[in-house]
Amino acid sequence: MGLFEKLKNGLKNTKDALSGKLESVINSFTKIDEDFFEELEETLIISDIGAATSAEICERLRGEVKRKGVTDPAEIKNMLKGIIADIVAGDNTLRLETKPSVVLVIGVNGAGKTTTIGKLAYNLKSEGKRVLVAAADTFRAAAIEQLNVWTDRAGVDIVKHAEGADPAAVVFDAVKAGQARGADVIICDTAGRLHNKKNLMDELKKIARIIYTNLPDCSLETLLVLDATTGQNAVNQARLFSETAEITGIVLTKLDGTAKGGIIIPIKQELGIPVKLVGVGEKIDDLQEFVPQDYAEALLG
Repeated sequence: MGLFEKLKNGLKNTKDALSGKLESVINSFTKIDEDFFEELEETLIISDIGAATSAEICERLRGEVKRKGVTDPAEIKNMLKGIIADIVAGDNTLRLETKPSVVLVIGVNGAGKTTTIGKLAYNLKSEGKRVLVAAADTFRAAAIEQLNVWTDRAGVDIVKHAEGADPAAVVFDAVKAGQARGADVIICDTAGRLHNKKNLMDELKKIARIIYTNLPDCSLETLLVLDATTGQNAVNQARLFSETAEITGIVLTKLDGTAKGGIIIPIKQELGIPVKLVGVGEKIDDLQEFVPQDYAEALLG
């Protein structure tokens, strides 16, 4: 199955929910007027796109309709595809330009952080890269063991300490091991908690210091893993984490199990954080790069 087909299948629940509502709105109107835009905006809001972003989409659509002189509601869907693709577009590609590059992975427990790391490691290894994983989420019970299972599946090395060890010490050892072994990418699992933002911020700053002291010019990605099934709560999580960490990209997991895949749009529109990877299934090769045009096409059909 091709990447677009996987994305299309992963977004099927979202597409079915959103497209059905959109078709209903479009078929209810013979002309594009303010009543039409009000119905459309309400439809977008209840599809987990959020009030602010729905208003922005409709504002852009109004401008485009006026500029092009469009009068037929049937033309709206294709126009929406272009607007949505434009909103979610940005720096959607992982920047791994140095050897080694470093990827810090953060996110609340249960969002799919561990599986994301395993799948990302597998993808990078499949591209011919040498990957090393640092098990630096040392305080969650069984986190290290779970990560070990995924690194075994991916066929990559792992650096780990005992449960409760200093996360920064694990990262330090992983950086040294990565340098010694000629790793192309070092992926660091980090804290999965947000109940104390100061502690998390201090920990991430300490980890960043270690990385930049030992790898001063390295490419560094900080990826936040979010669970798509939580809808608007995922947007709130992204907002909170962005106050604590310099997030370079989002990984949205479990798209295949939800009708709330539209939350990609407000994450980018409201927070300016690009989605870089999406999880569209449970298999080890079901994590893929996010392509804005493919997303808009899979979302609206």
